[in-house]
Amino acid sequence: MQSETSSKSAISFEDFKARVIEDYKLAVTSRECSLLGRREVLTGKAKFGIFGDGKEVPQLAWAKVFKNGDFRSGYYRDQTFMMAIGALNIQQFFAGLYATTDIDQEPSSAGRQMGGHFATHSLQENGTWKNLTTQKNSSADISPTAGQMPRLLGLAQASKIYRNVEGIDGEKFSKNGNEIAWGTIGNASTSEGLFWETINAAGVLQVPMVMSVWDDDYGISVHARHQTTKENISEVLKGFQKDDDKNNGYEIFTVNGWDYPALIETYEKASKIARKDHTPVLIHVQQLTQPQGHSTSGSHERYKDEDRLQWEREHDCNVKMREWLISGNIASEEELHDIEKDIKKQVRDGKKAAWEAHVSPVKQKHSQVLPLLEKAAASSANKTFIHQLARELSKNREPLKKDLLTTARKALRYLIGEDSEAKNELINWINTFTTETQPQYSSHLYSESKYNALNIEAIEPEYDDNAEDVDGRLVLRENFDKIFEKYPETLIFGEDTGEIGDVNQGLEGLQKKYGELRVSDTGIREATILGQGIGMAMRGLRPIAEIQYLDYLLYALQIMSDDLATLQYRTAGKQKAPLIIRTRGHRLEGIWHSGSPMGGIVHLLRGIHILVPRNMTKAAGFYNTLLESDEPALIIESLNGYRLKEKLPNNLGEFKTPIGVVETLKEGSDITLVSYGSTLRLVEQAAKELQEVGIDAEVIDVQSLLPLDLNQDIVKSVEKTNRLLVIDEDVQGGASAYILQNVLEKQNAWRYLDSKPHTLASRDHRPAYGTDGDYFSKPSIEDIFEKVYEIMHESAPKKFPKLR
Repeated sequence: MQSETSSKSAISFEDFKARVIEDYKLAVTSRECSLLGRREVLTGKAKFGIFGDGKEVPQLAWAKVFKNGDFRSGYYRDQTFMMAIGALNIQQFFAGLYATTDIDQEPSSAGRQMGGHFATHSLQENGTWKNLTTQKNSSADISPTAGQMPRLLGLAQASKIYRNVEGIDGEKFSKNGNEIAWGTIGNASTSEGLFWETINAAGVLQVPMVMSVWDDDYGISVHARHQTTKENISEVLKGFQKDDDKNNGYEIFTVNGWDYPALIETYEKASKIARKDHTPVLIHVQQLTQPQGHSTSGSHERYKDEDRLQWEREHDCNVKMREWLISGNIASEEELHDIEKDIKKQVRDGKKAAWEAHVSPVKQKHSQVLPLLEKAAASSANKTFIHQLARELSKNREPLKKDLLTTARKALRYLIGEDSEAKNELINWINTFTTETQPQYSSHLYSESKYNALNIEAIEPEYDDNAEDVDGRLVLRENFDKIFEKYPETLIFGEDTGEIGDVNQGLEGLQKKYGELRVSDTGIREATILGQGIGMAMRGLRPIAEIQYLDYLLYALQIMSDDLATLQYRTAGKQKAPLIIRTRGHRLEGIWHSGSPMGGIVHLLRGIHILVPRNMTKAAGFYNTLLESDEPALIIESLNGYRLKEKLPNNLGEFKTPIGVVETLKEGSDITLVSYGSTLRLVEQAAKELQEVGIDAEVIDVQSLLPLDLNQDIVKSVEKTNRLLVIDEDVQGGASAYILQNVLEKQNAWRYLDSKPHTLASRDHRPAYGTDGDYFSKPSIEDIFEKVYEIMHESAPKKFPKLR
């Protein structure tokens, strides 16, 4: 085994011994947490367990070189590392296992994620940034395999931006770009495309990213021979090895996961390379074990033979470290035995404290509701049934919150038709308990700070008397110019975004003006374009990630849905990533650029604002609004609107389109027509033609789908017209159905309808190639005209005789 590194030669043996013993204590503590944690799941106190046992020693080596300002983007095996950097203690570990909803007790997610999913706090209570350079940072974990990789790229790229772009106020976010983004992943998960896309992108960008692959030869029950070519990820990646100054690439290291001195030496090398030169590093940590198998849902004895199990017992990293301590005369068998015995007690005590803190508030509520149930029973004709409910609840010594509320609500059914003080007290308790408890599970889907996008005041575009008519793309370009001038921390990147100024030239000439780091081209890799944006936004930058076309968004949808959309929610408001996603779509011909998956987007991306401007002035206003906000959003520009003429505002960079506010484009009295994006042009034309046959249609642009019509202006229109048609180019049951459901159920527009409400959407297939494909696949002007006429005919057949 290798000797201790030279960096330790300057300290005394006693100091060295003390440090090593502290590391061993942490390794043992983490292992005991895993072992006891599994038992808590099997006894039913915790729901599910997935632990970091077998990975303790390499995480100790990693923690030694992890500095303030650095970021982790890892997966659910990194508990030892979190303990080593002081971001997780025993009680917090078990609070996470029990899903305790108190953010102080369970700081990673307040019980919103299963144990093993870690996060530090980037935000103050008011939603403003903490100084991230003075703390060790962990971006919030997600479960989807390799889903942490794209975000890791952006966390690393932020250091490059802070080091090389002048004028950014990075006081809270970076010290000259010296921070490293550290990633972790299991060996089997390197089979995922997100891993390969990120590895390639980091090599191209040359960012300070260190990737640790924890290799225990398995992916749940599937051996590496079914996972990885050559059964060895570092062998496969040899082509990425940096060879000279002309060819950028990676430094690649391999090290055994049980070799404590070698691990320390390897991580020190990796840290120096990445921190100084911004060269990415991959560390393949081999010969690791998984003593308890993948998770509490199964046993690894089912798929590992006795030879493998014996090898794992012998090569367990904690066992090997213990042997090294004894053989090197650093500690005796007796000393280590005493340490291990003491730690077992500490872990048991921490578990007990976590459980008591978890159940104590519920027990308090339990003691409140029982007397109310008894009091309600005493004066009720159904006292027998209520008494029975109370007795069953009183026997439950460790009830869940839902047990209390379920019992109270069921009791209320037996009080229907009765009027008593006891009933009113029970109702008040139910309402108060629900009001207090529901936010523990539902808060922070969107920002709750003063920077919430809905708090940004609208400012109308202003025009000179002789305002020029220009292509819509020029409104965008000139507005982006003002944005980049006003906000030095803003940058935009995507396919063809840089040199040619995007495929529709809304950024024409801006790379030359602001440089390649702020207006940049990327490879064809949508998931990591999103990941760049998420990671940089988490470090205080204001990125705009461009996905070239709307249907390409599908490549990045998993990242948007599982990571970005849930970030504020799954950290209970302790992290944010105010990323703006720019794309374009609608009303094209051909299968591949005409998809309009708006219904899917709306349902999968709750937590992200979905904005659908009808023209480029509205789009520019959304960008201006969002840059004063702290929330993520998707802006879908109308692809066939870049060459249409618009007036050029004189307050570029300042006017703001409000989010969640509809706009009435034409007032009318007979029917309300609701749509968005490019389809509105067809609706407006149809409304003109309907006027010719005596039908006065009101036309409303929803402007944003998430949120939708917060002022409930659509129902005000329906109250006037008594008829409703929602038109869009998504498939039937998609976004138009979502709008209709909102208007009928949330706004209660059904009360004012004299005719059946309708939607008019596209065919289930996508348009065929050629101009006629759009006409026969999506609502046309004639389709809209005839649908409205049909509704009016049903209402007044004499006035509007049958059309055909």
